[in-house]
Amino acid sequence: MPILNIRKTRLKKLEAIKKAGVNPYPIKTKRTHSIEGALVNFEKFSRAKTKLVLVGRIRLIREHGGSTFLHFEDGTGRLQAYFKRDKLGEKNYKFFLDNFDVGDFIEVGGILFKTRKGERTVEVSDFKMLTKSLLPLPEKWHGLKDIEERFRKRYLDLIFNPEVKKKFEIRSRIIKEIREFLEKEGFWEVETPTLQPIYGGARARPFKTYLNALNMDLYLRIATELYLKRLLVGGFEKVYEIGKCFRNEGMDKFHNPEYTHFEFYWAYANHEDLMKLIERMFEYILRKIFGKFKIEYEGKMIDFKIPWKRIELSELLKTYTKINLDKINREALAKKAKRLGILVEKERSKVEIADEIYKKFCRPKIWQPTFVIHYPIGFQPLAKALEESPKKLANFQLVIGGLELANAFSELNDSIEQRRRFEEEERFFKAGLKEAQRMDEDFLEALEYGMPPAAGFGMGIDRLVALLTNSYSLREIILFPTMRPK
Repeated sequence: MPILNIRKTRLKKLEAIKKAGVNPYPIKTKRTHSIEGALVNFEKFSRAKTKLVLVGRIRLIREHGGSTFLHFEDGTGRLQAYFKRDKLGEKNYKFFLDNFDVGDFIEVGGILFKTRKGERTVEVSDFKMLTKSLLPLPEKWHGLKDIEERFRKRYLDLIFNPEVKKKFEIRSRIIKEIREFLEKEGFWEVETPTLQPIYGGARARPFKTYLNALNMDLYLRIATELYLKRLLVGGFEKVYEIGKCFRNEGMDKFHNPEYTHFEFYWAYANHEDLMKLIERMFEYILRKIFGKFKIEYEGKMIDFKIPWKRIELSELLKTYTKINLDKINREALAKKAKRLGILVEKERSKVEIADEIYKKFCRPKIWQPTFVIHYPIGFQPLAKALEESPKKLANFQLVIGGLELANAFSELNDSIEQRRRFEEEERFFKAGLKEAQRMDEDFLEALEYGMPPAAGFGMGIDRLVALLTNSYSLREIILFPTMRPK
């Protein structure tokens, strides 16, 4: 039957329910137990003939003359319910058959028992409509070939695919365990502005908006870094934030314009301290959620046993491309990149070209947890240089399964050098590099009051969840990914 005809039929049932003096959308329920709770204590409740009141969505209805079986489920499990005409009475039984459909939410009261086939069941003595659904649940949703339809109608995806719901439960647990770990380490969770007069903390194009009340342009944040570092100036020593950031850039399997970002800053620590902390944080998360330190991702095993490998960017380029980054100049590197099939824009610096080569030819080959350390100076305008090697940064990227999961470094707290770096970024911006960082005078003023030596870490939660749930793309683990209207 066409869906519009089904909807008309259900609308008639809705009117019939109302005419019978029944509210099809009541404000409360007398639920006493979850289905999981009923099943866990089934034997006890069954022996004592305890009446339970359970609720859930109807998933299946089977009528057999004077009796009907249905399956219903709440957020904790599924159970069978048994409706018997002789027990409910002719009028109530007919009301149920005439007006209840698969997809409706129902409240049932009754006693638990086992059928002849041993299936745990509740024998219904009374029932109540909680929500009358007007559209039928699709018959062929599981394994749907139109993947985008799953993401557009995530609510149906969650109903029909338990494995999808499981991924989002794991996502929630991952964030919970990160918070728990950091709390034990003495970090404070804070909130910083999502609307910012100057966007900063990363190289990215922002979303721009307008505030009518103050007659000013604002930007959705691309990172939380510069505000969190202001808190170090203010006296906090360990702070973190987990929240939404926004970048007005391309979309692919590992990029979504709106994403969940995790950053923390640690005063009196450096990037080497961070690597040890991150190893321990991953150990903590994996132990609490999976109870093991090996997971599968895209058909290969990843072993999180510490310590993880540390390797310089220049060494990776030598190994996989034969490029000696320390000896090649910008022009020669650009020519090499073009021969390797990489588009080189004229405003790109030597280190940015090197990074593009690394992303294409080196990073996909890094499968086990690895810290890629010591990028050349010029890559991170907010990072300190190494004291023993001033042409290299005190930084690292965390790469696992070919994915860049995190960026981290010892934070630049020299306000004069930071101004020089911002001025250089402004020149890049005027030359056409729209992702360049902008001059932030307020942040520079904060640095002039003095920021303690510190280390900072930033990671995309979405990529972490994709990795730990063996998901093909971020769309699989973002409940409502950004999509073009159908």
